[in-house]
Amino acid sequence: MQMLALVWGILAIFGFAIAFIPCLGSLNWINIPFALVGTVISLLARNTASPNSSGVATTALILNLIAVVIGFLRLKAGLFLF
Repeated sequence: MQMLALVWGILAIFGFAIAFIPCLGSLNWINIPFALVGTVISLLARNTASPNSSGVATTALILNLIAVVIGFLRLKAGLFLF
């Protein structure tokens, strides 16, 4: 489950990076819910892992949260430009 969360986080960051390309910022409308689901999966993986092996799930959680927060800020900034 930790590897699923990590792959999900990497895909969320990849989608976040693509959404920074001009004219593709609306991709954040899809990427933010995708990253929120990844956050839930990361939290579940982190809670079910042993304390010594929760590093992968923590990394996935951080990646997903970065994609959510900065994607939301980018989307909010884009809405105010028009």
